[in-house]
Amino acid sequence: MPIVYPSLTMALADDITPISPMGMTLQAFTGVCADEGVGTGRAKEAYHAIYRDGKTESAPATITLPEIVTRQEEPVSEGLTVKFVQRLPNPNHTLAHRGIDFDDIESVIIPMIGRSGRKTHTLCVSSQVGCALGCDFCETAQMGLIRSLSAAEIVAQWWAARFIENIEIDNIVFMGMGEPMDNLDEVLAAIECLTDRSGASIPMANITISTVGRVDGLERIKEQVQKPGWKRLGLALSLNASNDQVRSKLMPINKKWNMQSLQDILLQLRAVRGGRKIMIEYVLIPGVNNQPQHADELAAWMKPFLKDPTRTKAKGHGGLLNITPYNPRRNSPWPAPTEEQVDAFVERLISHGVFVNRRRTKGRDTMAACGQLGTAEIRKRKFVPMKLSASKDQSTPDA
Repeated sequence: MPIVYPSLTMALADDITPISPMGMTLQAFTGVCADEGVGTGRAKEAYHAIYRDGKTESAPATITLPEIVTRQEEPVSEGLTVKFVQRLPNPNHTLAHRGIDFDDIESVIIPMIGRSGRKTHTLCVSSQVGCALGCDFCETAQMGLIRSLSAAEIVAQWWAARFIENIEIDNIVFMGMGEPMDNLDEVLAAIECLTDRSGASIPMANITISTVGRVDGLERIKEQVQKPGWKRLGLALSLNASNDQVRSKLMPINKKWNMQSLQDILLQLRAVRGGRKIMIEYVLIPGVNNQPQHADELAAWMKPFLKDPTRTKAKGHGGLLNITPYNPRRNSPWPAPTEEQVDAFVERLISHGVFVNRRRTKGRDTMAACGQLGTAEIRKRKFVPMKLSASKDQSTPDA
């Protein structure tokens, strides 16, 4: 039976105006408090109580958390992968005609053990309810885009993982539901909050934004990482193909920004980030992108990111290629690859000198693995197509 948590909310004294610091930095929160006549010292204590002690109320701060409606666990060698679903109000009532007045978002806590033997936990967060970019292999894409999340709703996923699940979160990856570049203002605001040393205090180097390839968004990231404190922000590109023909079939966005334009912007980003590696994600799908020629083409595309012979060990690599076995979505036209297929593809890449990491599948049985997040009940709605114009690239949700 899934564990159901009640919505957490507390009432403040009548003479104090309640203020939610969720999604705010300490500086922003103290500024709001000052406007309400609350001193800096008191505001700081309240902020620490919410973000460090896990309290839901400490005057003048109070938070109301989305209800966790389902929770699933899957044992893996490192521990338990945990997927939890938070239920949010649907402010635009886009699904009211179907009797649905809520939005569900999924988050996943993934245990990992590194080379040092230390166990860590990575939280995979969602930035949108659904997604408008239409990638054929992805479960979330079958929902279409319902709406984007606020910074507070993004940060609330970390709060639930840390204080409801009671798990220390070491890393955060924006690889859950949604395309972060479609909601970049709120994503950056959430990261600013999560890295605040007075709050969650997640190191910038431990946060990664993943994108399917919005070059305009990556241009904004290029500007952002040149600001103080942002240089070590992690970046990941979901590539998933070795040539434009295959990628355009899998990922419609490639028709606007092709693989050459992606390579160009990633090389620019590597330069402004001081050579820090960029992760290239490649979901291996049998019969689609797993043939020997695909490995050869992929290695050729990765060539600018290959190891510099003048540098030692992996530090000479400008890009890390993550090979992820395909996790079938609901009603998938493709099966998962066999271990032999994955090993053959990885070995061929390594023979070309590509720095490859073969990612293990975690959470497949609970639809918590990469590419599997998506609410089955909501995904039955009419699909929201991707709309990209030359002047302004925005996806318009279906009302």
